[in-house]
Amino acid sequence: MDDVVVEAGGVSLPGTLTVPPGSRAVVAFAHGSGSSRLSPRNAVVAEALHQRSLATLLFDLLTPDEAEDRGNVFDIPLLAGRLAAAARWLSGGAAVAALPVGYFGASTGGGAALWAATEPLAPEPFAVVSRGGRPDLAGERLSRVGAPTLLIVGGNDPVVLELNREAHAALRCESRLAIVPWATHLFEERGSLEEVARLAGDWFARHLPS
Repeated sequence: MDDVVVEAGGVSLPGTLTVPPGSRAVVAFAHGSGSSRLSPRNAVVAEALHQRSLATLLFDLLTPDEAEDRGNVFDIPLLAGRLAAAARWLSGGAAVAALPVGYFGASTGGGAALWAATEPLAPEPFAVVSRGGRPDLAGERLSRVGAPTLLIVGGNDPVVLELNREAHAALRCESRLAIVPWATHLFEERGSLEEVARLAGDWFARHLPS
């Protein structure tokens, strides 16, 4: 586990890069509104991915000053640009430069991950996973996503579930909508985050490049 700094758009964003022995890919995390690289829910998923020989990058999408402006928290093009910059950083000289990059987005980070997946100046992710995400925030970019995409939603999160159903219908890539029946939006129920981690790990492993 190493503390790193991702340079994106003229700002320095702190992060944590964890590279287990024999890592086969690296997954960059995009946290949701009001969260950060220290998100305990993302940490649970990241730890499960480490057990499957997947490296992870958890980093702040905004500086502390930027995060004070609520508008930035929902600025999907800005957040997606930061995630795409992180993917370029990972592929351009980090310890995992030879590894394929995937995206894991939570809440608004789900929309940012899908938007970033269409950025022409960043490596296309080998797979995308959204947990309790807002893929609808990717707008017209949804139909342009080429990476295999998994949308994970809680069955007791009716508004976001409907938004994900609509987004799933708009996707033109290989995709799946996975519902965790007993979970609400933050997946705080017992066993729900473990189920998210299992689903995400299976999806990333299935779509690893040969």
